[in-house]
Amino acid sequence: MGLVKACVYIGFDHRETAAFAVARHSVWRRLSLQIPVHGLVLGDLQAAGLYRRPMERRTIADSPVMYDDHTVWWDVLSDAPMSTEHACARFLVPHLAKTGWALFMDGDMLARANLLRLFDELDPKYAVYCVQHDHAPQPGVKMDGQMQVQYARKNWSSFMVWNCAHPANAALTVDLVNTLPGRDLHRFSWLDDSLIGALDPAWNYLVGHTDPFVVPKVVHFTSGTPDMPGYESCEYAEEWRAEYRRWALG
Repeated sequence: MGLVKACVYIGFDHRETAAFAVARHSVWRRLSLQIPVHGLVLGDLQAAGLYRRPMERRTIADSPVMYDDHTVWWDVLSDAPMSTEHACARFLVPHLAKTGWALFMDGDMLARANLLRLFDELDPKYAVYCVQHDHAPQPGVKMDGQMQVQYARKNWSSFMVWNCAHPANAALTVDLVNTLPGRDLHRFSWLDDSLIGALDPAWNYLVGHTDPFVVPKVVHFTSGTPDMPGYESCEYAEEWRAEYRRWALG
């Protein structure tokens, strides 16, 4: 990596603290040069006045428990549940980073490669990069009782590299993030499709969905992490647990 300015933001959810710890530790441990690695924490963004989207606690009939009080977080603008606390907050990353390249990644991921190599592959003509999945899981339940919601370009935004200084991203203002339905944010509605660069699928390997012949650089436990009931034996579960043990031992 040359003199490119880069940083990483990892989505944090209070229900998935172990997953976040594994993701952050796996990133740090493999970096050949230290760059900033931040947690994207909803409460911090709200306190700073950056996240103002109306949210409600709602009970979903016939749905497994998502939180201890038997409710889910509901994004009012989207009229849909939030599967994570950073479901829409991730789109504030260009505002937070200001310049250079900024990676956002979900908290249920495991880095198996040096993320600095990712930034070496990028062309500044693109406003954002992602793995352009064709991912349409069946409706139902995933992870710890969360609803599996279908939307256009699902999981594209789970691992995004932002070109923060690209002029097209100037349209993604804090006000826009706080007023657009989530489905429009997740499909990059403010960008022309020609400005969305494609990453190799290895950078966002969806467990149980990506072609198993792909050798992942980043594993995404999108349906459930190995510490959740039913996912203890999923692909790369033992690597996840080994990373957790390394983190726990300090």
